[in-house]
Amino acid sequence: MTARVTFVSPAMSSSLRQARFDDGGSIDAGGAERARAVAGSLPAAVRVVVSPTVRCRETAAALGLDGAESAELAGLDVGRWRGLTLAEVGAGEPEAVARWLADPESAPHGGESVEDMCGRVTRWLAASQDTGGRTLAVVEPEVVRAAVVHVLGAPSAAFWRLDVPPLTATTISGRGGRWNLRLGHPPDSVGAVADH
Repeated sequence: MTARVTFVSPAMSSSLRQARFDDGGSIDAGGAERARAVAGSLPAAVRVVVSPTVRCRETAAALGLDGAESAELAGLDVGRWRGLTLAEVGAGEPEAVARWLADPESAPHGGESVEDMCGRVTRWLAASQDTGGRTLAVVEPEVVRAAVVHVLGAPSAAFWRLDVPPLTATTISGRGGRWNLRLGHPPDSVGAVADH
């Protein structure tokens, strides 16, 4: 049985616009409007899961999705850097930022390393492969990155080489311990192309 997971990144928010580590803020009016506009284009799913952040929950609601929160699909815990921009952190802790960006096992912010987060998402994917049908997952961009790193068998250092724009969908499908990647596409085209 083939499992499909369509990851949808959150709609635009002021923290995304400012390149700020998640500060618990809401999606903005334009992001909510865009999500509502594409709500009917998402493929039917046997389950819906949502990262426990405000912006993911609000994006799911704007998309008309009622999903269970998944702690395994939470965004990267950046500890004391939460709510700051990378520029602000870099100005105060340049060595820590350099180490964090170069070493996936590093967590100078006191939160979670990229390596640990990738492992968490990998475990979720392994469990999801036993679930037939499609899963819609409204998740933080770093969850999508971690999933793509796993699917491609790439090193964790590749995490920083992946960009996930707001309100885009990335689909993977798999069975027998192997996943295939369908590169990101806007949600309004998901229904038309998801099963090809």
